Amino acid sequence: MRGVGGLELSGQKVLVVGAGLSGLAAANFLAAHGALTTLTDAKAPGELQLSGLDPRVTVHAGGYPGPGGFDLVVTSPGVPPREAVLARAREAGVPVIGELELAWRFCRAPIIAVTGTNGKTTTTALIGEIAGRARPTLVGGNIGVPLVARVADLPGDALVVAEVSSFQLATTDRFRPAVAVVLNIVPDHLDWHGGMAAYEEAKARILANQTGTDAAVLNDDDPATRARASRCHGRVLFFSTRREPEEGAFVRDGRILCRLDGREEDVAAVADFRLPGEHNLANALAAVAASRAAGIPTAAVAAGLAAFGGVRHRLETVLEHRGVRWVNDSKGTNPAAAVTALRSFAGPIVLIAGGRNKGGDFASFAAEVAKRVRLVILLGEAAPDIGAALSGCGFTAVLRARDLAQAVALAAARAAPGDTVLLSPACASWDMFRNYEERGDQFCRLAREVAGTGG
Repeated sequence: MRGVGGLELSGQKVLVVGAGLSGLAAANFLAAHGALTTLTDAKAPGELQLSGLDPRVTVHAGGYPGPGGFDLVVTSPGVPPREAVLARAREAGVPVIGELELAWRFCRAPIIAVTGTNGKTTTTALIGEIAGRARPTLVGGNIGVPLVARVADLPGDALVVAEVSSFQLATTDRFRPAVAVVLNIVPDHLDWHGGMAAYEEAKARILANQTGTDAAVLNDDDPATRARASRCHGRVLFFSTRREPEEGAFVRDGRILCRLDGREEDVAAVADFRLPGEHNLANALAAVAASRAAGIPTAAVAAGLAAFGGVRHRLETVLEHRGVRWVNDSKGTNPAAAVTALRSFAGPIVLIAGGRNKGGDFASFAAEVAKRVRLVILLGEAAPDIGAALSGCGFTAVLRARDLAQAVALAAARAAPGDTVLLSPACASWDMFRNYEERGDQFCRLAREVAGTGG
């Protein structure tokens, strides 16, 4: 089977680096299309979960083999690009691509790709809700199913809506979405990328290969994102909660409007969209602009906005008990995301925060906490750093917890009617959990237990 750019798989020796969900999906795809596939991971064999792996795939665990003898290396998004096996492959002239690039090479359907530091999952899911009302739609990528697991089966009249992370974009080469959405760019994953410049360049790769027939949807309210317009090769549409761009989506007098080719259309009332906060309104505007750029009818856009109920682990109300609201924002994995969450609530907040720092600075986060939070409960590796930032702002209402169970118990004991107990960690979960979903699920279960409503 031959993909875009003449990528041939049959009979090729391919090394897949990383045995997570993306790696397993890539290995299965490659084996199914005739590649002689080896899946490798630094973890010991007993630590890997290989259920569903194609029996034709050779597994090399407990360390990486040399890249010699392979025609292609496919890397998983969790493997840093500086990893020695990838560096040696590049030095040896072996092409190195990621699972996203592999999926795109063999996808016949157009792709709406969504990236940004914050809001990716909500916006991707919302566009999927909208698009699914008009044509066959696959939602995947960094959310849900790896694209490579499904793209080969999609008809050409389908549409793919993909959340794409900086990790995935860093290993793209020819990836060219029909519609590229960039929501915002603030510091995140600096430990993985090695600095802000590399992080920004990875995000910008979503635009690199677009042509005049493609569209870029950019946040006019975010300076770093707006600045990318000069590097776009396709049509540029902006979205803004504060201004009315010449082309794109905006708000006027409580209505969501979209302007395309100079023609203005009334899409829906702001009140029809149920998710709270200006950041969610911005996500909705991005979805409107992207959907209309992809040719989705306005009626489907309006219906999707009205039906959308949000995504798990992002400002998810778990329950309200004795006047206290419990909110799961486990997906708030960086300081900027947590600041957005804090600004979504008017009343007093009991905040649970901490985890593994991804290279971010907690100063702005601490300043926001000092204005909006009654009590902070810290846990995880970054607790000392967050505590120091809070102290620097003169904020002293801080408790430490050894784990999330103790943090929830402390919050339950100290929350008063009218408070919101908010899990918005401002950190990754990897010091204590496999991922943010596991952290959020445990928070929801613990919150229900302390409220006496079961798991």
